[in-house]
Amino acid sequence: MSRSYKKNPIRGCTTCHSEQFDKFIWHKRWRLKERLKLAALKVNDLDNHSTTLPEEVSNIWSMGKDGKYYFPLVEQLEISEQIANKRGNNSQERASLKKRLLRKWMGK
Repeated sequence: MSRSYKKNPIRGCTTCHSEQFDKFIWHKRWRLKERLKLAALKVNDLDNHSTTLPEEVSNIWSMGKDGKYYFPLVEQLEISEQIANKRGNNSQERASLKKRLLRKWMGK
């Protein structure tokens, strides 16, 4: 997998590293609400059970990531060039920085 690359340059609009905690909270609320609904049912009414909808327990817009955007290769090259020129002290360091950034962005 070390040589794999991202086929579609689509990224999440985010300031957070992961949505793991948001998903954990969402699933916890969903399981609690579902458990309470099932406990309130009588044995004869199991056919009338309605599942808890995701919209009842969470809001996707309040989570860490907020949609997706297209990050084309041309834009990746321009930004990596700018960052390398800003941080690199000599031409060899700038070239290695640019290469490292492109590999990071194209990696899975």
